[in-house]
Amino acid sequence: MFTPDELDRQHTLLTAAARYDELRMRDLLAPRPGDEPDGHAAPPLTKQEALELLALGELLARKAAYGRQLAVRTAREAGASWSQIGAALGTTKQSAWEAHTRWIDEQAGGRGRTGQIGLSAAEAEAARDLAGTPDDR
Repeated sequence: MFTPDELDRQHTLLTAAARYDELRMRDLLAPRPGDEPDGHAAPPLTKQEALELLALGELLARKAAYGRQLAVRTAREAGASWSQIGAALGTTKQSAWEAHTRWIDEQAGGRGRTGQIGLSAAEAEAARDLAGTPDDR
């Protein structure tokens, strides 16, 4: 059985994306029930491969969300306002700030859990200071 956590231990972002793309393309090219076989179609995914595809999709979404918040932090460090960050994310400054502060809280809460690095209390406080409020800069 594939789970996002299990696959996270096996794949980097790039290898997970490559495997996801391989399975997704095979699934797209495979004949659907009722289609006439043409001899050139990809074989349908097995149940295990379909479950792996689902788990890889979840893993990629998690990694992308984590990477997005690291990029938000970098933008703040570079002097970007929450209005600018919200625009870059296609949302409002308030929504961008709220998502980022939730992420900080999740990282602080995850400190010490098995398989998670998380943020120490001092790191979380520094991250909150950097985040400021939606009306900062």
